[in-house]
Amino acid sequence: MKIKLTHITGISLLTIPAIFLASFVFQSCSSSGNKDNSSSDSTSSRPVAASTAGFKIKAAISCTKNGMIREDSILYMHQGGEAFKPTVISVLNAAADKTNADMAWIPGGTFSMGGVNPTGITDGGMEAMDDARPVHRVFVDGFYMDKTEVTNAQFAKFVKATGYVTVAEQKPTAEEFPGVPAEDLVAGSVVFTPPNHKVQLNDISQWWSYQKGADWKHPLGPGSDLRGKENYPVVQVAWEDAAAYAKWAGKRLPTEAEWEFAARGGKAGELYPWGNQLKQDGHWMANTFQGSFPDRDNAEDGEAGLGPVKKYPANAYGLYDMAGNAWEWCADWYRNDYYNSFNPNTVARNPGGPSSSFDPLEPGQKKKVQRGGSFLCTDQYCTRYMVGSRGKGEYRSATNHVGFRCVRDIKHDHNTTQATANSL
Repeated sequence: MKIKLTHITGISLLTIPAIFLASFVFQSCSSSGNKDNSSSDSTSSRPVAASTAGFKIKAAISCTKNGMIREDSILYMHQGGEAFKPTVISVLNAAADKTNADMAWIPGGTFSMGGVNPTGITDGGMEAMDDARPVHRVFVDGFYMDKTEVTNAQFAKFVKATGYVTVAEQKPTAEEFPGVPAEDLVAGSVVFTPPNHKVQLNDISQWWSYQKGADWKHPLGPGSDLRGKENYPVVQVAWEDAAAYAKWAGKRLPTEAEWEFAARGGKAGELYPWGNQLKQDGHWMANTFQGSFPDRDNAEDGEAGLGPVKKYPANAYGLYDMAGNAWEWCADWYRNDYYNSFNPNTVARNPGGPSSSFDPLEPGQKKKVQRGGSFLCTDQYCTRYMVGSRGKGEYRSATNHVGFRCVRDIKHDHNTTQATANSL
C-alpha cells in the first residue's frame, strides 16, 4: 500500500487508501425532525471503512449538519426563551490583576446554562442541538480569563522555552492505528480545503482533508507559515497541547460552564455574546462564513478564513472572539447526554464535566468539549457560534479552525467568601 501525494494550490495533500479497523465505527450527525433525509450525512446509518486520515477527519470536526425541530423553535422567545432565568452575579469583586493585562476578571455567579433550538428566529440556526438541553441552573466561582485566544506569538514562546512537540508534529503510533503499515503513519493534521464548486453538504471529506506536515507552524500544510500572523489564534493544537501550554503559563483550560458564563457576559439566554441579532446596526460582530458554504467565503465580515484576534468588539466582560474565528478547547470530557444528569431543582456548583466521554455518533472516540464556533460557522450548515451550543473533538486531533484560551483562579484568604445564589 502506497501513500499518494497530490498537489492542490501548492499544498501537499495526503490521501491514504481505506483500511478497515475493526475497533472503529465512524458516523456523522444524522438528520432529524422535518429535515429531508437526502440532506443528511450519507454515512450516518452504516459503518464505514476507516483509515488514518478518515479517523482524524471524522473525529476532529464539530461542524456537522443536523435536522431542525419546529417544536423547539416555539420555546425560543425574546432574551432566549422561557427556560432562561436572570443571571445573578456574585458579590465578590476581585482586585485588578496588574501583572497581566491580557486577562479579564469574570465575577462568577448563577446563570441558566444551555440552549434551545433557535430555528424560526431571525438570524437563528438550523440545528437541533439536542446536546445543549435541558437548560439548567449553574453557579461558578469568579476567575480570570484570557481576553483573546492564545496567539501564535504566545504559543511560540512556550515552545521555545520548553521544546514542546505538538501532537500534529508527532508520527502516529501503531497502537493508535493497529494494522496500518509503518510507512503510512505520517505526522500531519486536518485542514479545511474548500472545493472549487458548490457541493452537496452530505460528505465532509469534500472540504476536509488530512495533510502531511500540517501543524501549528504550518496550519494549512507544508507550503504555509505564520509570517504576518503572530497575532492570529494558534490552531492545529490538540487538547493535550492546549492543556500543556496552560500548565506552563500557570493557568488551566476553562470548564465548559465557566466558558459559557464568561461568553454570556452577565446576560441571560441571548443567542450571541453581544445580543440576539447576528449583526448590530448592520455591522458583523464575529468572523464567520458568508457566501456559499463550503466553496466560497465572500468575506462580508472582513475576513476569509482565520483572522487576527481583537478585530471585532469584545463582549461585556472584555472578551474577544467568543463566537467565530476559532473553536476553543474546554477542560471537560464531552457527553451528548451530560445535561440530563443535572437536578432541575438545584443549582449545580462549579460542574467539571462528566468522568468519561461518549458521543453516540462515534462511540469509540474520546472527545473533549469545544466552544464558540469558528470562521466556518454559517446558517447554511453549522450555527454553533451561538452561546449555548456545544462542539466536540477527539482529544488528540487538531484542525486549522480550533484553538483555545486559558483561565486562572484567584487566591482566597480567610476573609474572602463567595456567596452562592440559591434561587433557580
